[in-house]
Amino acid sequence: MPGDDCVERPLFGGAISSVFPLRFQDVSDIREVPDHQEVFADPSRDESLIFELLDLKHEVEDSGSAVWFLRDLATEQDAEGSLVLEHTGTVEAGLLQYRDSPAIVTTAVGQMAISKGRQGREAQNIVRVYLANLRLKEVGTDVLITAYEPILINPLSESARTVGAGLAIPAIQTGCLPVAEVFKLAVSSFKVHDWNLFSSGS
Repeated sequence: MPGDDCVERPLFGGAISSVFPLRFQDVSDIREVPDHQEVFADPSRDESLIFELLDLKHEVEDSGSAVWFLRDLATEQDAEGSLVLEHTGTVEAGLLQYRDSPAIVTTAVGQMAISKGRQGREAQNIVRVYLANLRLKEVGTDVLITAYEPILINPLSESARTVGAGLAIPAIQTGCLPVAEVFKLAVSSFKVHDWNLFSSGS
């Protein structure tokens, strides 16, 4: 599908880039997200991809950082029934490094029940959440890349009006790249072009 063509997309004014499908549209302005986030979504499938820059959480161990952020996300979203399905150990990303320090990357996959916007618990959807934490220690930044894949759409959710209620149709059946693959591509292709984006990297 033409909308599933994967191209390098500029992020944060071109200071960063990542590769993912064209069907994910920039919705940052529509959702009024904070400056440290960029949000892309495929409304027709209720899938989303979020890039976020945070101050480095020094108190969080590298090996468990992705799981820590996943649990923090579940708390922030008031998610019910959240569980971690899998997580990786730490990996150094040799291609993503500042001076002589490569980024440390961990990933985690979880499942949780969350509602959209201000909708209450009665309208929660069940989603699979893929999260990568890229730790750029030399510039004091935790980069989060998070992808959301709906599993079950609640009839009361606003998503039901767009994608329909019930079990989500697998991406492969519609000719789309599965979210798991979109996530892997976005993480593996993540590049920093201008380290001055990070205050301590200037």
